[in-house]
Amino acid sequence: MSPVSGRALRTAAVLLPAAVAAAHIGPAATWLPGVRLPLFPGLSGAGPRRHIALTFDDGPDPVSTPRFLDALDALGVRATFFVLGEQVVRHPALVRETERRGHELGVHGWSHDRPWWPAFARDADEVARTVRAVHDITGRRPLWYRPPYGILTTSRWLAARRAGLRTVLWSAWGRDWTADATAASVRARVAADLRGGGTVLLHDSDRHAAPGCWHAALAALPTVVRDCREAGLTVGPLRDHGPVPVSVPVSGRTVASAGAVGE
Repeated sequence: MSPVSGRALRTAAVLLPAAVAAAHIGPAATWLPGVRLPLFPGLSGAGPRRHIALTFDDGPDPVSTPRFLDALDALGVRATFFVLGEQVVRHPALVRETERRGHELGVHGWSHDRPWWPAFARDADEVARTVRAVHDITGRRPLWYRPPYGILTTSRWLAARRAGLRTVLWSAWGRDWTADATAASVRARVAADLRGGGTVLLHDSDRHAAPGCWHAALAALPTVVRDCREAGLTVGPLRDHGPVPVSVPVSGRTVASAGAVGE
């Protein structure tokens, strides 16, 4: 082997894993509001200008989720709950109760892990398992997917697409997972980014956040809904939101997908 060929092989050995990693994690740039909101409005959950989609992540949690269900009943609001498969199979009665009260269930993955390395087969299996678990318990097939931490990778995007799910993140959040979150801070943070046609992210569980932080989201919920209504906005689940189509960047390309919001 010539010295040139040897150097080329060594260079390829370094660059190929880097290229694979970049292709895997590249779509995660959509986590940044400055990228997602202007360039991928559908992925941000953009919908009709007079409607707000209200969503919750990380449940079901038998300690906190029933409190949110009661609060939403009192407000006359229905929402979309992005659930974790491992929690779904642990608390099937709570999943059925959430659906019985008129709420929508979306897929948040099987567990709440960070996707630092490509795992196409695992991601496809875990998303599909969660879809089956929700369907087996409720008789309804979920429509939506939101990856844990909102980190969308190529393998997770493809897993959602294969499962027939539409991927949606958010346009406003309450930062309600932090230890210093309060009802006032959650309301203010949502209000800062609240626009007609937006999708709001809150959490109905503290299993993957600061202990007890769900109390802040629960306490803020009536004022968040009131702010929407005073602005002339209706509040409901994603199924009533009708987000616009979206294209997402995958492996260095921008691809329109049936797994994207609204398609």
